Amino acid sequence: MLAGYCWPQSLRPGETVTLYCHGEAGRVRAQVVRQGAGEQTVLDRTGIALGPQPLDGDLASQGCDWQPSLTFEVGADWPSGFYLVRLIHDSGERGDAFFVVRAAEPADALLVLSTSTWTAYNNWGGPSFYTGGQTGSLRRPLPPGFLEKSDPMRHRIARYRDWSKDDARSFAKAGHSPWCMAAGWANWERLFVAWAEAQGFRLGYATSADLDRDASLLDGYPCTLSIGHDEYWTAGMRDQVEAYIDDGGNAAFLSGNTAFWQARFEAGHSRLVCYKTAFEADPLHDPVHAPHLSTMWSDPLVGRPESLMTGVSFTRGGYAHMPNAPRGTGGYQVWQPDHWAFESLSLEPGAPLGADGLVVGYECDGCALVEREGVPHAAAGGAPDGFQVLASAPARLWETQEAPDGLHDSYIGELNWVAERLGGGDTPENRARFEEGHAVMGTFRRGKGEVFTTGCTDWAYGLQCDDVATVTRNLLRRFTGRS
Repeated sequence: MLAGYCWPQSLRPGETVTLYCHGEAGRVRAQVVRQGAGEQTVLDRTGIALGPQPLDGDLASQGCDWQPSLTFEVGADWPSGFYLVRLIHDSGERGDAFFVVRAAEPADALLVLSTSTWTAYNNWGGPSFYTGGQTGSLRRPLPPGFLEKSDPMRHRIARYRDWSKDDARSFAKAGHSPWCMAAGWANWERLFVAWAEAQGFRLGYATSADLDRDASLLDGYPCTLSIGHDEYWTAGMRDQVEAYIDDGGNAAFLSGNTAFWQARFEAGHSRLVCYKTAFEADPLHDPVHAPHLSTMWSDPLVGRPESLMTGVSFTRGGYAHMPNAPRGTGGYQVWQPDHWAFESLSLEPGAPLGADGLVVGYECDGCALVEREGVPHAAAGGAPDGFQVLASAPARLWETQEAPDGLHDSYIGELNWVAERLGGGDTPENRARFEEGHAVMGTFRRGKGEVFTTGCTDWAYGLQCDDVATVTRNLLRRFTGRS
């Protein structure tokens, strides 16, 4: 088993990164490649000595105490970006690792990679947050498929229930972890970056931990971006982004299930903690008020719904084009066709958008809706003041018994949990209140800034389609000030 990780995960030019590898005794080649609109190899080292590293203890929570395999300096001319480290053993076995280079000066937009969510789904060396764990170390490898995937368009989670036998066989042959469809660079962010950089947008890159600890991270950027599945946010992350928006920054959430769970970094930002539905075990639990409790941001004990930042919430969304969820068309119905987001598209009220790219898939965020003259609007108190519903599609939260295979026995369905915590009890009547969710695309002003959300994880899969690409260009041009 060839595996590796880099530490630190995020650096600036001139700083030093260390690669830690584990595998069968022999030699390994490490190719460092920046992945953007294309690929740029910046370092290629061969003959690196390799051997087994310690695998004792709970690596998932404590991390890997390994000996360094290679140390190198980030070049002064290496652009900000995501850097994949391809590992190739003499035997032909392959593995991968990554690090991020932060920008020396602001670009058009800052893309904060969803690395906290990658950590939550990482089951390398022990349980993830979905297989019985509550603590995840950043200092360990990611499972195969999280960083590089042979066919991400084919092997995406919103399509898996329609897989042919050939699809399933090819996925298994690739050796990917089944969890790689729910988290990791190789899904949404890789697709978005390839498109955005090809369009000429200059991106700065950072990790979730950077956003939590660096109070100046967003300075000078006209826009910050969340892409794909961005589920786990800390108080520090939210504090930064909300203050940035209030002060005139623009935030684009081309993501879903965004900031559903509050998490915390520990041990010098090398470990992530989230107790989720077992929140009473959290040392910060208080039965009256616990603003830093690691559970739903929307929980009454926390009192800080994610909709205050994004406009929408998973508690009013759910799953789409998944088992036990609406299949729908794979796209939205547009309700405000004259909005700037749809400029140059010829649309009528109720027109479809994004269906060819199956963008309304996997996890979706929404708000309570009321209909006026045949057009949905945000219900009073269901979204921030001034929130405009631009488009919507059906979605549904899961009940406990509807969960897919592979989840830990402690899993509680989101529909049950939302009914319990927000409705006052897990009863059929309360579940019915939250069962009919929506993916909601919308926008609103907050302070001096502006927020746009797609309300779905899978927007990036539609960027090869003209309608999705047009909306994204309109958005980025407005939020970055680029013509």
